[in-house]
Amino acid sequence: MLTLKAALEEATAAIGRVDAQVLVSHMLGVDRAYLVANPMRVLTETEDARIDSVVARRSMGHPVAYLVGTREFYSREFAVGPEVLIPRPETETLVEAALARLAPHAAVLDLGAGCGAIGITIACERPEAKVTCTDVSEAALALAAANARALGCDSRVRFARGSWYEAVPGERFDAIVSNPPYVAAGDAHLAQGDLRFEPANALTDGSPDGLGSIRVIVAGAREHLNPGGWLLFEHGYDQADAAAAILQAAGFTECARIRDLAGIDRVAGGKMAR
Repeated sequence: MLTLKAALEEATAAIGRVDAQVLVSHMLGVDRAYLVANPMRVLTETEDARIDSVVARRSMGHPVAYLVGTREFYSREFAVGPEVLIPRPETETLVEAALARLAPHAAVLDLGAGCGAIGITIACERPEAKVTCTDVSEAALALAAANARALGCDSRVRFARGSWYEAVPGERFDAIVSNPPYVAAGDAHLAQGDLRFEPANALTDGSPDGLGSIRVIVAGAREHLNPGGWLLFEHGYDQADAAAAILQAAGFTECARIRDLAGIDRVAGGKMAR
């Protein structure tokens, strides 16, 4: 039987030190401090087999977030799975932009919510707000609803199934937020890294420039935003100019270009004229 130290060394050789520590900790149900403090602990046959299995999956490219079933976002743990996009740190920029513009009792619409990271975070940070999360995927909405319950804001978050605004016919909101698919069809990144395992329709809508969904969201916002309301959405690293042009052509004012922590234009937004 292997010791914990030996198992970690094998895993590190296969997938690197950080991933090895995360996955071994998860499989044993311990924290990383335990790994350091108990190097000579002998693993059971079952523990050894489970670690070998998860390390093999990571070696094949499966995302760590899917293997452990969670991802931290805005200092909260969100359950994730292959049915939803893995929340990225840069998407916290969208949350910050929305929070800076929300009135206390705002009605917020999160389009294409996935695991609910954006909408649920807003609900947690603004207890007076009412949030509606939509997604075309029933499995994604079920996962988002579970996250809302786990984070104690399910009474203030509603879930509706449908493609973009089809889920909320005739309704209006004070803010609309979205992290839509914006990777261009055929982009080489879709065949690399974690993206190979994430839901394709959360990454690309098949449009040649990746802006198809953004155009739909901007075009429909006028029928669903209250006067003075904000539309804010994430976009690709090279799409800031195009996003700004789409907003301006649709008549939005106070158009904003917001950079993430890496200094990259990541969020575009505009205000509905009163």
